[in-house]
Amino acid sequence: MLTKRRLFNKLGLASVATGLVGSARAQAKPFTIGFGMALTGGLAPNGKAALLAMQIWEEEINARGGLLGRPVKLVYYDDQSNPSTVPGIYTKLIDVDKVDIVISGYATNMIAPAMPIVMQKERTFFSLFGLAVNSEFHYPRYFSIVPTGGPRPKEAFAEGFFEVAMQQNPKPMTMALTGADAEFPRNAMEGVRNIAKKYGIKTVYDKTYPPGTPDYTPIIRAIAATNPDIFFAASYPPDSVGLVRASHEVGFKPKMFGGGMVGLQATAIKTQLGPLLNGIVVYDFWLPWAGFASDAGREFLKKYQARSAKAGVDLLGYYLPPFGYAIMQVVEQAVVGAGGTDDAKLAEFARKNTFKTVVGDIRFNAEGEWVESQVMATQFQGITGNDVEQFRNPKTEVVLWPAKYKTGNIIYPYDPSK
Repeated sequence: MLTKRRLFNKLGLASVATGLVGSARAQAKPFTIGFGMALTGGLAPNGKAALLAMQIWEEEINARGGLLGRPVKLVYYDDQSNPSTVPGIYTKLIDVDKVDIVISGYATNMIAPAMPIVMQKERTFFSLFGLAVNSEFHYPRYFSIVPTGGPRPKEAFAEGFFEVAMQQNPKPMTMALTGADAEFPRNAMEGVRNIAKKYGIKTVYDKTYPPGTPDYTPIIRAIAATNPDIFFAASYPPDSVGLVRASHEVGFKPKMFGGGMVGLQATAIKTQLGPLLNGIVVYDFWLPWAGFASDAGREFLKKYQARSAKAGVDLLGYYLPPFGYAIMQVVEQAVVGAGGTDDAKLAEFARKNTFKTVVGDIRFNAEGEWVESQVMATQFQGITGNDVEQFRNPKTEVVLWPAKYKTGNIIYPYDPSK
């Protein structure tokens, strides 16, 4: 039997040992994940929402004991939605901060200028919502978190829009195409041209406009003068809002309107435009009522929405947040699977394995795109006023394509009054 003194010493030593282990864990060098993110500027509504999703993952993994026994720390800088800031940010992340993992911020236009820096340093690069960025670089250590997958990601972005269009009677025969003179619109518009050629659709307008264009009314007037059956815009959030408002001002009513209008998926823009959205057919990547949405995805969404108002970000979080969380899940699984942060081993693991995420299983092809595309074509219907709650209703954003996930029928031809 232990004496009181011996028992005290034994318990005391155990307490000290436990404290040392806890202290060592607390003092372990953080596992750092570095990126730029659009926290100001035109892309900020989506960028800030993605950051909150990443921070939720950071908190959860640290609560589980960290990654490979080390706490995780996100290291990020505001890229101001400006591509010219990106090379400097990634040079600092790699050379000064010496981050363990490099990922991208949000959007094609921000990912492309990071690629030369990442490639020069031979780092494995996980990107968030970049459309066919690697089609120009063919970098073997690039892996994209965006559903525009398959062998032709540029076409995957617009495929659903045209599949729906060509099911209508009479079939549309002419098309007007526009977008900003920047990386994302150029890639998207190239895909649209290929699809239009496939269907024998005649292009009656195909022009870009300068990024930051202040007034879209002259552009819409020029497009309306060509009287197209289809209007497809490859636009970022400020452009999308400008094009929609200008179209209503001019009274532009092609048979189908929309396409690749980034921003119309964001809650703040939905509530800003309200009924002006009615009839627009646009791509989307994830909705809680989509047939492929999982319980894990909806559970993440509850966590996100519980914090969105206080954080001042997208209240509903349907568009980018699930993928912001998913990219961190991919990083986590890659590091664990590779047994560390060696870039060659990370890339090898990522090429050969399937990742389980809140947006579904992800497997990458040789270009680092998803093996299978998962893009929807949806239409805004029945929107009244500017209340946010209506956008929780599946009837306000009807899934038209793919057919297996269809939730309603298209209103055709385009008529904003309906």
